[in-house]
Amino acid sequence: MPKEHANWSPYDNNGGTCVAIAGADYCVIAADTRMSTGYSILTRDYSKICKLADKSFMASSGFQADVKALQKVLSSRHLIYQHQHNKQMSCPAMAQLLSNTLYYKRFFPYYAFNVLGGLDSEGKGCVFTYDAVGSYERVGYSAQGSGATLITPFLDNQLKSPSPLLLPAKDAVTPLSEAEAVDLVKTCFSSATERDIYTGDSVEIIILNASGVRHESEQLRKD
Repeated sequence: MPKEHANWSPYDNNGGTCVAIAGADYCVIAADTRMSTGYSILTRDYSKICKLADKSFMASSGFQADVKALQKVLSSRHLIYQHQHNKQMSCPAMAQLLSNTLYYKRFFPYYAFNVLGGLDSEGKGCVFTYDAVGSYERVGYSAQGSGATLITPFLDNQLKSPSPLLLPAKDAVTPLSEAEAVDLVKTCFSSATERDIYTGDSVEIIILNASGVRHESEQLRKD
């Protein structure tokens, strides 16, 4: 093998951070808009959030080419489901589909780290967090991506959910109001941006509740 190709990899890590918080009747999904490779910024205005269904949104960090391929597979599978069942997938059903899709590619995985957020059939907020090969869990909040190691301890401190070993089992939803959750997400990103070079420029926030979907954004530092 020629020496210049010895370190070639089919993967890249384009950085970025995703956060989701589930409440009693809402869900907040957020991601920054910076896409990088190495020490270069490719674009400052790239959305990492994808609408999968009316009540399901996925935020993804990692290798954005794999993320795009994954989004296309999920979109086509969801379209087939709608033709067969005459309705959209619920968020928990979409969570299982995403897990199956990732696991199917486990020997050459999608290099994508996903957070799925939305509302379940009862109107409660739900957040599902994933690894690259489809292992997932329903949680009250989650962070993925290059800033996750900075944001997760902060969210643990503010929102620590009850142990799943406690009986009777408690709902994995956060006690905050919708406005407090949005403010907390903004605080997470502004602090992560100070220490993570792959997170920055702006944060895109999607708020899901019974009345529909709302979009917000906040500027972050550009350096």
